[in-house]
Amino acid sequence: MKDSFVTGQRIHKLQASLRSRNLDAILITEPANRRYLSGYTPVDHDIQESSGILLIPKKGSPWLLTDSRFELQAKEEAVSFTVELYRKGMSVLLKTLLPSLGIKRLAFESHYFLHSAVGRLGEVLGKSVDLVPLTGLIERMRVIKSEEEIRLLKQSVLRNEQVFQQVRSMIAPGMTEIDIALTIERTMRELGAERPSFETIVAFGSNAAKPHAVPSNRVLKENELVLIDMGLVLQGYCSDMTRTFFLGEPDSMFLERLRTVRRAQLAATKAIRAGAVCRAVDQAARQIIANAGYGSYFGHGLGHGVGLAVHESPRLSARSRKQLQAGMIVTIEPGIYLPSWGGIRLENMAVVREEGCELLNEDISGLDL
Repeated sequence: MKDSFVTGQRIHKLQASLRSRNLDAILITEPANRRYLSGYTPVDHDIQESSGILLIPKKGSPWLLTDSRFELQAKEEAVSFTVELYRKGMSVLLKTLLPSLGIKRLAFESHYFLHSAVGRLGEVLGKSVDLVPLTGLIERMRVIKSEEEIRLLKQSVLRNEQVFQQVRSMIAPGMTEIDIALTIERTMRELGAERPSFETIVAFGSNAAKPHAVPSNRVLKENELVLIDMGLVLQGYCSDMTRTFFLGEPDSMFLERLRTVRRAQLAATKAIRAGAVCRAVDQAARQIIANAGYGSYFGHGLGHGVGLAVHESPRLSARSRKQLQAGMIVTIEPGIYLPSWGGIRLENMAVVREEGCELLNEDISGLDL
């Protein structure tokens, strides 16, 4: 997001939070948090290689620290930030920069910043700066989506559906799970997505009993179930959708189990509203599946938040006592997984509203059972 007014509001809110905690500044290293606060879009290849770090002081101009590979992009995208290049490493730059800004208490994202990196930084800075671990500060800001963010998420969901519809029409016996996964991810790119929001899951028959199955060279046969879990990133925002269908004429066992999962999904959808407890929403779906005799075959939580990352707060699970708030985005994805037979999962995305929830998916063909 390149709207400097929006990112400026977020920076001001964060700076107020820093002042209330008696902190002089914070380092932002988690990529989704970095994008949320600055509009800077690069994706880190892994946790050990960063395309940039934000330094947000408790007042005044924020900084984006990066290297020469990203200089032009940083200046184009993080328009309200002072861009500074580190040529001898981030720690060396901070040793000079922090004293000039009067920073003595520096927070860092302890859930993402590597322990080894903190150790190196501490050695370079010595006793002149106290490093203060913080967890979840930006994530708590991100959990409630603005109407503009909801609009962008809706677009991501609809583009994901468009990809599914296009690829679904191509699926035929003889294709492998890998064939379909590659076709899905290529089509995402062709239709304007930045990338998949996670590695696409395609599973046939008994492979679908693995909730996070990895596509293989298994060949699709006539009269076999197909589970596809897919998502893409569009304008920074993620989508996540699962569909399970039968190639050929579905038998009564498949239909009975599919209908059970769909009833569970509808029950949870009806239970979602501002103020609802996450575990109660999970239970609404779980009870339907348990009553059908499949309770021990639904092992994962009902859903999760989605935004700039595909897995965010809140968590719809049997353990979560948190209450839903208006503006949260959640997935609703009950499932049944039976070893040697296969699995069924159906997943939609919805925004929590005061009096209920608003489904973001429009294509629910095949779910009206």
